[in-house]
Amino acid sequence: MDNADVDFAIVVHPEPYQDDHRYLEHCLNVGQGRLKGTCLFFADRPGSVEKMAPLVQRNPGRIVAARVHAYASDRLPPFGTKELRHLWKTASDLGLAIQLHFEPRYAPGLEPLIQEFTDTTVIIDHLGRPMQGTPEEHEVVVRWSRFPNTVMKISSIPDQNSYPHRDVQPIIRRLTDAFGAERMIYGGGFNSGATGESYRDYRLRVADLLSHMSADDRTKILGGTAAKLFGFTGS
Repeated sequence: MDNADVDFAIVVHPEPYQDDHRYLEHCLNVGQGRLKGTCLFFADRPGSVEKMAPLVQRNPGRIVAARVHAYASDRLPPFGTKELRHLWKTASDLGLAIQLHFEPRYAPGLEPLIQEFTDTTVIIDHLGRPMQGTPEEHEVVVRWSRFPNTVMKISSIPDQNSYPHRDVQPIIRRLTDAFGAERMIYGGGFNSGATGESYRDYRLRVADLLSHMSADDRTKILGGTAAKLFGFTGS
């Protein structure tokens, strides 16, 4: 973070750790106020959602969102059930956002809860995964911009040299037109081999993809909007 000139960041708790958040809490302690995190619990796993409140209470102001995955076909959330609504409501009552990581084909199953919980911010991960669906399926996600509580995250930028070989630039232009800089945030190029230089290079790539926008709007997307959304000091 220091080498890449990053003041604050969100640690997105990954699915391999399931609902065990010990490593996340370790990271938050190491971060000393520069890091906040997301959590992951399972609507259809007995006792999982009940762990959410204690985690948030142990880490006041440091857990900002609960993540919902609808990506792997064998681990889908229970769409249309009271259990998924209970997870969503629990996060909402705790003041958390909902962070959605999904393939576009599963978007219709999530939309009713976005509409019901209008005061709960919904963060859409990785551009809504446009390359993991058809343009028609992803258009459902783009139309979520009509819900004022939705925020689009620019992250995991797909490589047009890989399948399905679609140019991401028109997709990003469509999303920026739909959501605007006030409802878009940047997710950085962090991985196991990341360096300060590689992170800066990735940020420059994203800035280039936003070259159709004003400098002020690019600044919002590359940090300003997230600082306000997640309540970082100095925002």
